[in-house]
Amino acid sequence: MINRALIRLKVVQLVYAHYQNPGKTPAQAEKELNFSLQKAYELYQELLSLLVELRHLALHRIEIQEERGGSVSPQTIYPDKALADNQLLTLLDGNEQLCAYREQHGSIWEDNTAIVRHLYKAIIGSEAYCAYLAEGNFSFDKDQDIIRQTYKTLVCGNKAIADHLEEHSLYWNDDKDIIDSFVLKTIKRFDVASDGTTPLLPDYDSDADHDFALQLFHTTLQRADEIRELIRESSKNWEFQRLTFMDPIIMQTALAEILTFSTIPLSVSISEYVGIAQAYSTPRSYVYVNGVVDTVAKRLRSEGLLMK
Repeated sequence: MINRALIRLKVVQLVYAHYQNPGKTPAQAEKELNFSLQKAYELYQELLSLLVELRHLALHRIEIQEERGGSVSPQTIYPDKALADNQLLTLLDGNEQLCAYREQHGSIWEDNTAIVRHLYKAIIGSEAYCAYLAEGNFSFDKDQDIIRQTYKTLVCGNKAIADHLEEHSLYWNDDKDIIDSFVLKTIKRFDVASDGTTPLLPDYDSDADHDFALQLFHTTLQRADEIRELIRESSKNWEFQRLTFMDPIIMQTALAEILTFSTIPLSVSISEYVGIAQAYSTPRSYVYVNGVVDTVAKRLRSEGLLMK
C-alpha cells in the first residue's frame, strides 16, 4: 500500500524536519521515517474503520426503531437496513485483519460520533443512495458501487474528517488524499467470493519499496553538500538564499533519487517532485524545481555522470 509517491512525500517531510531540528543521529532519523510510514498504514485502517462505524450506526438505529414497535414502518427502517446489510460493509466488519487492528487500537471515531452521524445522514440523504434504494435488488456489485461512490464524494475532501484525523496525529496531516486512493482501491478489490480472511492491502507492495525509502532518505542527507552545490551552480539567475526553505529540500531529494536509482526514468523522478512542489510549496515553486533539476540532470549527463 505504501507506494513510492507516498514515500517521496514522507522523505521530503522528514528531511525538512531534520534541518529544522538538527542533532538527531542517522539511526534516530531512520526510526522516525519508519514510524511515519507506519502511521500512514494506520491511517488506511482508520479510514476503513470509518466505514465499519457507519454500519454499526445503521444497526444501532434499527435497534432503536424496532424498540418503538408498531409505530415504525418498514419504509422508515429501509434506508438503515440497506446500509446495515450492505455486503461490502459486512465484509469489512468481519475482516480478520481489520478486526485485529480495531481490537488493538480501538476507534478514533468513538470520541467524535458527530462526524460519523453527520456522514451517515449525508449518505442516506444523497441522490446516489436514494437511487440505489429505489432500484432495489441489491447485488454485491451494487452494494460495492454505492460505498465506492459515497466514499469518493462524501469522505474524500471532507474537511471535518481531515481535521479530526489531524487532531489524532500530525503525521496524518498531508496523507489523507493519498490514503483515500488506497481505500477506494481496497473497496474495489473485494468481490462476492471474499470472506473474513481476505487480506487488506499490505503495508508495502514489496520489500524493494521499503529499501527505496531508507536509501532515498540516507542518500538525501549523506550527499547533501554535493547536491546543494549542484543546485547553487544551476541557480545563478535566482537568489538562492531567498528561496522558500522547502524548495531546496524538494530539489535535494529529487537529485538524490536521480543520482541513486538508475532504473527510475528521469522524467518520472522530475514529475513526482514537481508535483510535491505544487502541493506543498509556493505557487511558482514547481516551475523553479522543474527548471533547476532538469538543468542539473543535463549537466550531469554531459559530464558522463548520469547515464539515463
